[in-house]
This record gives sequence, C-alpha cells and structure tokens, in this order.
Amino acid sequence: MGQTQSEAEDKELDLSEIQNLYKTFIMECPSGSLYLHEFKKIFGVKSGPSPESLYLENVFRSFDENGDNTLDFIEYVAALHLVLRGKLEDKLRWSFKVFDNDGNGRLDREEISRIIRIIYKIKECNVTDEDGNILSLEEVCDRVVERVDENNDGDISLDEFLEGAHCDTWVKEFLSLEVNPSGWAWCRKSCLF
Repeated sequence: MGQTQSEAEDKELDLSEIQNLYKTFIMECPSGSLYLHEFKKIFGVKSGPSPESLYLENVFRSFDENGDNTLDFIEYVAALHLVLRGKLEDKLRWSFKVFDNDGNGRLDREEISRIIRIIYKIKECNVTDEDGNILSLEEVCDRVVERVDENNDGDISLDEFLEGAHCDTWVKEFLSLEVNPSGWAWCRKSCLF
C-alpha cells in the first residue's frame, strides 16, 4: 500500500534524511551555493529563451529569499519540499508569488498573459476545453481571466487566484505544471519527500 497524498505531505523529515540531503548537496555544490544553471540542470532544462527556462528562472528567484542569485541549502530544501511534497494551498500561493513579477499582490493582464503564454508553450500549444477543443493562446487567457477574476476589475488577487484554482478544475489543471527533477535531486526524492 502506498501513502496517500496527504500522508506524504504531512511526513516530516528526520535528522538522518536531512543529513543525507546535506551531504549530497555539498558534494554537488561544494561552494554551498546552487546557481541558476545548476538548478535548471536538476530539472533537465537548458538555459536560453525557452518557456521552460524562463519559468524556472522565476521559480529560482522565488526561492532565492536573500536575493544573492544562489540557493543555499535551506532555500534548496524549501524548494524541493514545495515542488515534491507541498500541499496544494502552498503550491498555489507560491505560484502566485512566481507570477506576480512586480510584487504588488495582484496579477494584471500583462502578468497573466505572460505566464499563460509560458504555460501554453510548455504544454506545447495543446490546451483544450472540457469538450476536447484545442484553444488558442488568446482563448486560454480569456478563459482563465473570466473564471478567476470574480470582481471583473482586470486584476486577479491572491484570494481570487486561490478560489479559482480550487473551484475550477480546468483552471487548476491548466495552472498545474509538473516539474520533475532529475539527476541527484531526483535520486533522493523517494527517500526524502
């Protein structure tokens, strides 16, 4: 019998798991810092202008709490924990933070369009409605805004974002991006998270 999602989310790391993760981190990052290009390598993404690369740059920045353009061990563990084991509510809050480029606590049409464009490309322009009809980029953007912007002010607040993703299965599935770490982070996934 496997663990349910909520059981896996609630499992705490014990000291030996943290020590093993730290040993691996130091072996792979002897400086004690994980750089952006190394972070992308963990997820099998090459640097460049691809949507995946731009998305991971936003992800990286969201975990770089002190703004030094590296992830230390604590920031790295927080990133892995959220990506691999985080609860839906935490992932949604984090996603909102990644999408909110100007940090004003609201997603304006430009921020919404930019992130939808990235997700749309990552999903290889294969986004469909509930009936299986392929949607254009503009149709996807309009659909997300229509379903999430409850007060129709053109901006999406954190509360609207959370509510929209919780209540609308299509929005939740569209916003869900499975990031699958590879290499040394992935090898440790099953025993750590």
